[in-house]
Amino acid sequence: MEKQRTAVLLVNVGTPESPSVRDVRRYLVEFLSDKRVIDVPWLLRKILVNLVIVPLRASKSAQLYSQLWTEKGSPLLWYGNSVSKKLQDLLGDDYRVLLAMRYGNPNLKTVLADIKDIGYADVIVLPLYPQFASSTTGTVLAMIWDTVKKWETMPDLHLVNQFYKNPKFINAFAKRIKACKYGNYDHIIFSYHGLPLRHINKIHPSVDSETCNCENQFPAEHGKYCYKATCYETTRLLASKLGLSDGDYSVAFQSRLYGKWLKPFTNDLLVKKAGEGIKTILIVAPSFIADCLETKVELGVEYKKLFIQSGGEKLEFVESLNDMPEWIKALKGIVIAKRD
Repeated sequence: MEKQRTAVLLVNVGTPESPSVRDVRRYLVEFLSDKRVIDVPWLLRKILVNLVIVPLRASKSAQLYSQLWTEKGSPLLWYGNSVSKKLQDLLGDDYRVLLAMRYGNPNLKTVLADIKDIGYADVIVLPLYPQFASSTTGTVLAMIWDTVKKWETMPDLHLVNQFYKNPKFINAFAKRIKACKYGNYDHIIFSYHGLPLRHINKIHPSVDSETCNCENQFPAEHGKYCYKATCYETTRLLASKLGLSDGDYSVAFQSRLYGKWLKPFTNDLLVKKAGEGIKTILIVAPSFIADCLETKVELGVEYKKLFIQSGGEKLEFVESLNDMPEWIKALKGIVIAKRD
């Protein structure tokens, strides 16, 4: 009976075991050592991660995670568990929903081993990233393929590359924004996780990501897996659903490391808007399906403080989808469509 089920594998980025410096350091080393995250030669990556980035960031990151942590632990993990249970209830006994993290626990390799042992004939892989990037969805799918290709019996893999334009996903995020009475704010900023420009240029080497026009229209010829293009398209879909005009909102990118990254940066844009006399801002993060360090602390604490210090009066961030019923229904629709 178990073998007749379809496994649904939900995968997110991961979280430290605790906000201790030791656990955060371990998590950062695993995360940043991924060649799809920091795409430089192995030796340089090892030096950067172990001798530069992690020593400089571990203690500060641990302090930030301490602000994020709750009695239930990491929100990313307990929302993930909640979503898995609710999706299981909605899908029924023909499916088995499993949660894994690309870094940390529940470990993706361990969950894949369980899938192998049980012997599922069909596996739907759903990385929980709305917009494709090599450093998010790409690394999840690469690890799964590298693992499964070594099995003597391989299941049928059904891979979800992205879902940014799924109508139910858009509707769920729009409902979150509406609940915040978005019309009461001077401006809305759609803030996406940053990405190095070199990652995007690898997707379409013939089109420079700094000079392309995807801010204004979706480039059908090269935009399918372009992170920048799909972020702007996500924004246009949400703006259309909410009835926003062009001047009502902006797009920006947060959470960057070294090198040339997507601009404008969210923190710089907040300072600019405050200088222009904008007093109230609602900020939305449509690349995150669950609240985490980047939403609750970076946006909700650090950037709020920055905006007010720069002359603004109020900044609020829109709660992510977390385990809201509309999001669970959207996931069910994505799963059923991929299986059919």
